[in-house]
Amino acid sequence: MGRGRAKAKQTKVARDLKYRTHETDFGALASELHGDSGKQQDEVDPEVLEKWSDVIEPSRD
Repeated sequence: MGRGRAKAKQTKVARDLKYRTHETDFGALASELHGDSGKQQDEVDPEVLEKWSDVIEPSRD
């Protein structure tokens, strides 16, 4: 019981995904999949760095 409403919702979502037009930025998708991001991931908040400086090993750049 109750399968009809769930199936109707799935059908509606599937139809929407099939027929809706999308503007896809393939360059952004490729960079996301390859792990290339324009942001620097290693930036740490100075307060957090100061709080944990005795625990964190210094980075060797």
